[in-house]
Amino acid sequence: MGGSTVVNPLVKPSFYTDPSKSTLLKVFYLAWPALILQFLHLIINLWDRFIAGRFLLVDSSSHLSIQTAQTTGQYFSWLISSYSVLVTVGSTALIARFVGAGDFKSASKVVHQSLLLAFFFGMLASILAITFVPFILTLIGLQGVAAQEAYGFLFNIFILLPFQMVEAAGIACLVGAGNTFTGLMVLGFVTLLNIPLSFILATGFLGIVQLGFPGIALGTSISHASGSLLVMCLLLRGSSSLQWDWKEKLNFELIRRLLRVSLPAGVDSLSIGFGQFVFLAIINRLGEAAGGAHGIALGWEALGYLSGAAFGTAATALVGLNLGAGLPKEASRCAWTAYGLGAVFMSIMGGVFFFFAESMFLVFCPDPSQGEIVRIGAPVLRLIAFAMPFLASCIIMTSALRGAGDTRIPVLFTWIGFFLLRIPVALLFARNPSNDIFMPELAWGLLGAWLAMFVDLFARGILLIYRFGSGKWQSVKV
Repeated sequence: MGGSTVVNPLVKPSFYTDPSKSTLLKVFYLAWPALILQFLHLIINLWDRFIAGRFLLVDSSSHLSIQTAQTTGQYFSWLISSYSVLVTVGSTALIARFVGAGDFKSASKVVHQSLLLAFFFGMLASILAITFVPFILTLIGLQGVAAQEAYGFLFNIFILLPFQMVEAAGIACLVGAGNTFTGLMVLGFVTLLNIPLSFILATGFLGIVQLGFPGIALGTSISHASGSLLVMCLLLRGSSSLQWDWKEKLNFELIRRLLRVSLPAGVDSLSIGFGQFVFLAIINRLGEAAGGAHGIALGWEALGYLSGAAFGTAATALVGLNLGAGLPKEASRCAWTAYGLGAVFMSIMGGVFFFFAESMFLVFCPDPSQGEIVRIGAPVLRLIAFAMPFLASCIIMTSALRGAGDTRIPVLFTWIGFFLLRIPVALLFARNPSNDIFMPELAWGLLGAWLAMFVDLFARGILLIYRFGSGKWQSVKV
């Protein structure tokens, strides 16, 4: 393959496919770098919101508009993550199968196809988003200053989206090879760059031009673009038995295999993204205070979500590696262990939400004029604390099924959860009690919306556990 090879410094790749080794340790070795990586994602999001809430010199009404715009930006960030699944899931699953079978040459070939697909999909999304985002903002009920701030913020995110897609694809390839440590190093670099850069561009610190709220997004985009360059350099040098040859031609058979896994997973994730925007449109009808409270609650709820995603990363890699090695029982054992650990960890986070909800809101809303956000926001954070075990299933069991290439059935569960449960329940309960004459006793405002979220997570969590427990994923070909 040429070039030097950098082996994962934590463990030998064969460790993950050795049934005599501790399953707990296998999950732990892959999950802990992914856990820190996910929290670095959270730090970036929380830091961006902290800048907007503490350092932008605007009046109280503009603060509400910016909080609402930032909540919308958060939803678009989730949509970007959902969109990246069109490349990342297939990359991780296919490389894991090849590495588990000891076919490192084929695994390296997947890297090139993955990065090319990521850049192509990134360019396509960037052009479409910059063109149609104003129309989408109108559809979800964003108007006036909030809409203007949201578009300025999102423009700076989408302009460099191709690089963010490449960054995600490169890290996904490394995860498939059983290496979550390098992705941690890349995002650590991104975070260290993002924290000062977003602050400087937003506030004009050090005499640099002050861009305000959009400057936060530009700093984040530049940081992710830098991360993509770093991950490409690492893959060119060789990392975890993967060697990227940028001169390699398109391999349509590998692309077909990548997309066979990724496209259903992408439909699943994009269905969630679409459902989230419908959900956001319902919440936006409740007013800017509800929109701001919703965004802050989501930011803190991400403490649970992202920790689950770390164990989900471990489940994806371990299921793929062990299936590639012809060890379906070990793949199953690893996935159940990842779920157990993730559910415990997330439930602990739920306890933090329940007991410290109000204090967590005051971090971002210290001004008495923002008291309405705290009043309506703290109860929803306490409610979602009880959904953590089910959210863990939604994340980790979906990831385990994706590692096996079983990406079609979960789409049906998503449609059931979002479009038959969450949206109808939200329409019934997420209404403003002060001006709703239709069954006002059931108009619970933002709390009603989060109750709908709870119902959705409960149903999907149970269905995904049932699907994985059936064992049908063991016979899926990728």
